[in-house]
Amino acid sequence: MDFDAVLIAPRRAASVAAGLWRDRTINDYFDASVARAPDGPALTSLQVESGAVRHFTWRQLDAMVARIAVGLRRLGVERNDVVSCQLPNGWEVTALYLACARIGAVLNPLMPIFRERELSFMLAHADSKVVVVPQRFRGFDHAGMLAGLRESLPALRHVVITGSDGPDGFEAMLCGPDRESDPDAAAILRRDRPGPDDVSQLIYTSGTTGEPKGVMHTANTLLSNILPYAERLGLGAGDVVLMASPMAHQTGFMYGLMMPVVLGAHAVLQDIWDPAQAARLIREAGVTFTMGSTPFLTDLARTVEELGQPVPSLRTFLCAGAPIPGALVERARTALGASIVSAWGMSENGAVTTTLPDDSEERASTTDGVPLPGVEVKVVDGQDASVPAGEVGRLLVRACSNFGGYLKRPHLNATDAEGWFDTGDLAWLDAQGYVRIAGRSKDVIIRGGENIPVVEIETLLYRHPAVAQVAIVAYPDERLGERACAVVVPRQGQGFDKSAMVDFLKAQKVALQYIPERLIVQDALPATPAGKIQKFRLREMLREQAAEGRLSN
Repeated sequence: MDFDAVLIAPRRAASVAAGLWRDRTINDYFDASVARAPDGPALTSLQVESGAVRHFTWRQLDAMVARIAVGLRRLGVERNDVVSCQLPNGWEVTALYLACARIGAVLNPLMPIFRERELSFMLAHADSKVVVVPQRFRGFDHAGMLAGLRESLPALRHVVITGSDGPDGFEAMLCGPDRESDPDAAAILRRDRPGPDDVSQLIYTSGTTGEPKGVMHTANTLLSNILPYAERLGLGAGDVVLMASPMAHQTGFMYGLMMPVVLGAHAVLQDIWDPAQAARLIREAGVTFTMGSTPFLTDLARTVEELGQPVPSLRTFLCAGAPIPGALVERARTALGASIVSAWGMSENGAVTTTLPDDSEERASTTDGVPLPGVEVKVVDGQDASVPAGEVGRLLVRACSNFGGYLKRPHLNATDAEGWFDTGDLAWLDAQGYVRIAGRSKDVIIRGGENIPVVEIETLLYRHPAVAQVAIVAYPDERLGERACAVVVPRQGQGFDKSAMVDFLKAQKVALQYIPERLIVQDALPATPAGKIQKFRLREMLREQAAEGRLSN
């Protein structure tokens, strides 16, 4: 694969001179963590449904990573080849990424909720050579899905299946015994290690173009975010990090996989969100830090209250993905005894802003924080002129952690010659420089921290013979922050209801979480004189209906 990470070179000299890019890779930090405490706890991985737990010391993790790296090379994976994985949180994701880093391959984590439609595009776009999937997860046959996709993916050479005892299993193909002792293993593990500006992660983000975009990151872009993030939150080698947010999101990948390796901290991974299990893990492992979207915080606080079992080790819960209601901040601080930190970020940058651990409860519920070191933000009007404090405008970000660009789509990079990235979000700044996200200029709904690709789902619904017009907009939800509602104008003489919508989208192999949870049928949609649909009016209508308790299915 030839990666067109065109946004790296123009800012290299300035980033290095400022000390923001340290020219170290995850290999350097992993080696240091292994050397520092070889027999200390590195990784604990829990499978909620089976109850299976796997523990690794740093020495054991190092051996497993070497074994998988040699296994990948035996499968024909070379430098800059893409290895995709559609795995729930678990030790395999961490080991697979570190193994890719040993041989210069690029890891492409994919959300377990993706189905044929999403995967067929992403695996083809990335030219993935190997994909690792579970045999089954949450009742779904991932291995069967990949078997059905293989003919349409000519670059894909191997499908590796976790949980399989067969010849295509993870054990047989990647982590069979003693591969790290092969005569050529040492050379394999050293020869093709990536440099700090080589692409090491490819992660897909939903956008408004109708197709996902492949975000390219290097060691310098990722680590220049992780290090100041950890420093701001006071995290170090003595911390225990719980991650139940998906590792195929930057939240899980950067702060549940990479950050513990960088710090030499103990990572605790949970594959399915279960707040009672999370509370137990916090108590048993002495977890000091975790992060997730608002529903995770809501569920954990409620569970700790109901069980009456405190989590005294937990020092910080960082909440991102949706605004945190003020009442929840107060309730969670009381129930968990932890500092509640609000944050905002993107796949393209990692965390951009956070509140400070000693900020007031009001700050955490009314702002999304201040920029991390190495990050600048500004709010501008339609002519790119900065607007006064308190005025809403387009949010631009210039950051050391800004991505290298969108794979094969540099025309969509949305970064100007001065390095300002247009986030597509609307925001305002207060007098102290705290940011508040006020909405989105792009049509993406964030449902429980998961971006819903609105344009893609609208495009599919337009193919239904009964649909004349459709607009998908967010409506407020106490737990998930937002849910999706489709507002449809049917063709003359045609009927359309929710069951027809759901059945049609399921037939298109859309991820279940992307299917709108409500449907409203109307005679017309609000529009400008030019005919552009006014989605803000639909959102206002839904907010009013929700406030009055009359939002219908």
